Amino acid sequence: MIQDDRLKLEQLKERGQREKRVVITGIGAVTPIGVGQKGLWEGIRRGQSAVQHITRFDPSPFRSQIAAQVNDFDPHEWVHEGKKLRRLDRFSQFGLASALMALDDAGLDLKDPANPYSPEEIGCYIGTALGGISYAEEQHEVYLREGIKAVSPMLALSIFGGAASCNIAIELGLNGPNMANANSCASGAIALGEAFRLIRRGEARAMLAGGVEAPLAPLVYGSFSVIKAMSSANETPELACRPFDLNRDGFVMAEGSAILLLEEYESAQARSAPIYGEILGYGTTNDAYHMTAPLPGGDQAARSIRMALYEAGLGPSDIDYINAHASSTPLNDKTETQAIKTVFGELAYHVPVSGTKGMHAHALGATGAIEAAICSLVFRHDYLPPTVNLRDRDPDCDLAYIKGEGLEQKVDYILSNSFGFGGINAALVFGRI
Repeated sequence: MIQDDRLKLEQLKERGQREKRVVITGIGAVTPIGVGQKGLWEGIRRGQSAVQHITRFDPSPFRSQIAAQVNDFDPHEWVHEGKKLRRLDRFSQFGLASALMALDDAGLDLKDPANPYSPEEIGCYIGTALGGISYAEEQHEVYLREGIKAVSPMLALSIFGGAASCNIAIELGLNGPNMANANSCASGAIALGEAFRLIRRGEARAMLAGGVEAPLAPLVYGSFSVIKAMSSANETPELACRPFDLNRDGFVMAEGSAILLLEEYESAQARSAPIYGEILGYGTTNDAYHMTAPLPGGDQAARSIRMALYEAGLGPSDIDYINAHASSTPLNDKTETQAIKTVFGELAYHVPVSGTKGMHAHALGATGAIEAAICSLVFRHDYLPPTVNLRDRDPDCDLAYIKGEGLEQKVDYILSNSFGFGGINAALVFGRI
């Protein structure tokens, strides 16, 4: 078996020499802890929770009444034409703004004649659990109150999951691959992984990829409250999202987006692009077990991690930091801990682990992309974020969690996990350039 594994690894290395390297050159983000890559990182360094009592609507009918809202986003800063802005709901506004930020951060002006990419060579992959459903809920209220003639003619063009990616393509003139996936809380990570594979195979030279979510509307929010998936720590919202803590009682919903510009390495080098890091591997599996509960033991979650490591040509001993999914739910945190121990063995007790949702909460399909952006910024700033609100560790969650102020530490390889409803698992491996 060992000899077979070595042969496979050699074959993978040979294949890797033929395939393209994929680097991250731009970050765009709209999150509860900050907007833009600078704002996002400042939020991480503050180390404070953005969870608050909901003000977007009246949450009093619900068991859970807290969320992480984006309170400082002005779409006019990114979409200057009023008529164009009125055609976009909050979901598409988040997506388009993040894409424009990513290009700006990467120093890539697609209208510049010196831009090295043709429109056919750049695409957009976006992950979202719910797409424009909150806008649909808003318009349904208009319909009940005023009738069909009062409903926005943009509703049919806003509700589907591909609205954000298509609006980005239309605004930027991108004729390359365009796709949206709705793979629950793993959506953003899967969008990045699939975009990575396109560039790796030479089917695109650059991709805007990530996740977008705008779920804060009464019925959407209430549906998660009904199934008791969310925290009900309404009196202390800033403490509600507490990954791996003994007293965690559910996830905290958030809104937000993160889109990364991925480029083929040689092309990025040729234009002297700033490089955060490299995507090295990606793996995705399904538990095929239950819609809300993870597979006990986390075997398929562990397999997705192994797949990502295998594609990266790395072993568990190479990973310097794990950015955990860490949803703050009783079952998922324990299962993720077990999956990590299955893959890493004794090393699991030594590699630093943190979950950042204690700060920005859980933006469903966007979360994996937000956390990928954070991992990319870790390479630039040599700082590992803490697991905020981890005070009394669950005995079943016994890894080397980063607490307190975080760690000033340089790392070369990062594993990021994303696990979602429906038993969908995804893992990404990032490397320093």
